Amino acid sequence: MARASAAAENAALDGLAGTGTNVIPFVSLHVSDPGTTGAGENANAGSYARQACSWNAAASGLKTNSTALTFATLGTIAVSYIGTWSSATYGAGTYAIGGALGSTVTAASITIAAGAISLSAT
Repeated sequence: MARASAAAENAALDGLAGTGTNVIPFVSLHVSDPGTTGAGENANAGSYARQACSWNAAASGLKTNSTALTFATLGTIAVSYIGTWSSATYGAGTYAIGGALGSTVTAASITIAAGAISLSAT
């Protein structure tokens, strides 16, 4: 289940009015549920970095990633959630929305296929 931050809810409303900006250009990995704040980001794992993400147009109430994302980690920490941010830099930017991965992954290289992230406003 994805839960949007207040910033994401505001961006969604601005988007409906045609006045918004993209607040989800970067995706992060999380070791715990990011909730509405982006908590639990996997920032201390190897050469981990948030990944730039392109998105398909929303359809049927869902928004999916149009690009595959590959993250480098130490391979010893289990990640089970993703998050979206306005900045590529850990500790910077505004958290928007996140959700659970299909399964927990522990690997030195974690790839999320195009279309595998599915965000909804509900």
